[in-house]
Amino acid sequence: MRWIEIALSVDGEAAEAVADLLSRYGHQGISIEQEGILPEAYSEADVPPPERLTVRAYMADDENVALAKKQLEDGLRYMNMMYPMPQPTYRTVDDEDWANVWRDHYHPIRLGQRILIRPLWHDIPVGADDIELALDPGMAFGTGTHPTTQLCLIALEQTVQPGQRVLDLGCGSGILAIAAAKLGAASVLALDIDELAVTSTRENIAVNGVGSKIDVGQGGLETVITSARRFDLIVVNIIAPVIIGMCANGLGQTVRPGGYAIFSGVIESQAEEVEAALQQTGLIPHDRHQQGDWLAIVCRRPASDPS
Repeated sequence: MRWIEIALSVDGEAAEAVADLLSRYGHQGISIEQEGILPEAYSEADVPPPERLTVRAYMADDENVALAKKQLEDGLRYMNMMYPMPQPTYRTVDDEDWANVWRDHYHPIRLGQRILIRPLWHDIPVGADDIELALDPGMAFGTGTHPTTQLCLIALEQTVQPGQRVLDLGCGSGILAIAAAKLGAASVLALDIDELAVTSTRENIAVNGVGSKIDVGQGGLETVITSARRFDLIVVNIIAPVIIGMCANGLGQTVRPGGYAIFSGVIESQAEEVEAALQQTGLIPHDRHQQGDWLAIVCRRPASDPS
């Protein structure tokens, strides 16, 4: 079988909507990559502003492809009435190459003070003080090239304390769970509703040698609520509407009094609505990290909160 790669270059405001549209036609997930990443590791000071993002998906080149393309382009034309949308570009990929073709766009990245994201197929020097995240995300989310993931990693480096119990809700490739474990967390629960993400997370945990610290499962917020577990720190890298929905379903109760929470996938124009919802669930926003239009919001649950 052959595959059709669909790619659109968008700004941060459009990325979420385009990714949602492509998810209806893409096979095994969507990738969102920051444009302008150099083909070598760089320091955080050299990271270009995330002004443009490439959203990619793959569809089977079969008897349904013409209809799928038409439906996709119809959807983009409708969206273009509300916000400027680019035309998609298409590329045919052979079956044996399709699962790996995106690797050409995935390079080592340095973030924060010590974090180094290293794709497994890149061999680069690793310093003694580096927190190395060695990854092969497969087709799962979480390559570290999207600003939302980068913002979470920077916030984790500043927030994780030795001995903490951490929840990574919507773990994708496992990159944030692995980072928390390597930054000193005593235990991490990594959850995702996508079976592919769970498999990818387990494989990456094994590569990074942190299997003794991380439990992986298929599930979401309801899984945590049912278990009545509370955490010193939770990290949620999803999208703003999902975060707001979680706030109405007990999200704040997953954080122990005095604990912290990191939320990413938020566009600047959505920040006030998200923060208002977080406050309603008992989490008090106290810090923001920002790249271009994207934000990560750091919250704390008051130590005096008995609920």
